[in-house]
Amino acid sequence: MINYYSHTLSNGLRIVHKPIDSDVSYCGFIINGGTRDEQTDEYGMAHFVEHMLFKGTEKRRSHHIISRMDSVGGELNAYTNKEETVVYSVFMKDYFPRAIELLSDMTFNSQFPQHEIEKEVDVIIDEIHSYEDSPSELIFDEFENLVFSGSQIGHNILGDPEQLLLFDSNKAMSFVNKFYTPSNVVFFSLGKTDFKKIVYYAEKFLSGLLPKEQPQSRNIPLNIPAEKKVIEKDTSQVHALIGCRSYSLSHPDRRALSLLNNILGGPGMNSRLNISLREKRGYVYTVDSTMTTYSDSGILSIYFGCDKRNAEKCIDLVYKELKRLRNERLTTSQISTARKQMIGQMGVMNDNHENVALSLGKSFLHFNHFNTLEEIYEKIENITAQKIQSVANEIFDENKLFSLLYN
Repeated sequence: MINYYSHTLSNGLRIVHKPIDSDVSYCGFIINGGTRDEQTDEYGMAHFVEHMLFKGTEKRRSHHIISRMDSVGGELNAYTNKEETVVYSVFMKDYFPRAIELLSDMTFNSQFPQHEIEKEVDVIIDEIHSYEDSPSELIFDEFENLVFSGSQIGHNILGDPEQLLLFDSNKAMSFVNKFYTPSNVVFFSLGKTDFKKIVYYAEKFLSGLLPKEQPQSRNIPLNIPAEKKVIEKDTSQVHALIGCRSYSLSHPDRRALSLLNNILGGPGMNSRLNISLREKRGYVYTVDSTMTTYSDSGILSIYFGCDKRNAEKCIDLVYKELKRLRNERLTTSQISTARKQMIGQMGVMNDNHENVALSLGKSFLHFNHFNTLEEIYEKIENITAQKIQSVANEIFDENKLFSLLYN
């Protein structure tokens, strides 16, 4: 079966479609522009623009936008991260023309009316306050700000309330004109729709976009000394993050690190951290490790929340597990089990079509390619115990580990 089809419009906008045997379809735009692309007086702008895409175009008001897919049982969604903004829809396959027309209009014809800006800024400020009331979420932003201090990555996605109040139509349009350009955007699709039809509608709704120069390049984050930070907060638990800089999207050892992360604190209940901190000792309800990759860097972080009297014990156990991965090579049986577990998890995740659609868009945006599961499985099967230990020694060097505690 064909893994995917692709086509590039004359203005540079790329299209990628993966056929699946389902009556439900997904499509959307992924823009190579996120919070790390903001200037200092624009912090929060990428996320703000994402919100405003729903608030009016040349021919639609906000209620027309939100009801266009809802009225046929579909959904509209969007999100922003450090490097990308995504707007997409899920719908029954017969409504593909409706979806691509609406998404094209939202993404490239939004007007950012001032009266809508004033309302939406209040919504985002409420979102910020809600986030600040959730220490288990807020700590991830503050930890990333710590690890990437002084770089474009080192500021949060939502922005600052005082700065948001200064945003207006012209500032939003300036950001969009810089990054929402054809060569900086991929249209992705997953479903039964014939690819020739997809290209036809893409030509119809998108070929009129004028090509523009690529936005300015990103600066690779400079290395900074590791830091340990404690913040006093009025919380019933200690919340803790321990981690470091890690590999980029294109690093040759990225998949080895992903497997290592899975062994350490991945979603399985048999992860080493879960066994050590929860199952054996009952110190925590939640402990996990997360690996995030960017185009030129990455971060690996270990999170747990626990009673204050157990905080130091948990920290010691985390460091013990990291040392164990550095000093003890996995046995043949252990590496085989770890590979099988990760391959199984990926197979299960691939059954979620929304995940596949979003991965399709991101992969094509950054690599102009989308791997089959078989290709990924082969790469995982080739990861050796020696490579895992080598990566552990490089990444988990105690001199490179940052820590942040909400005490």
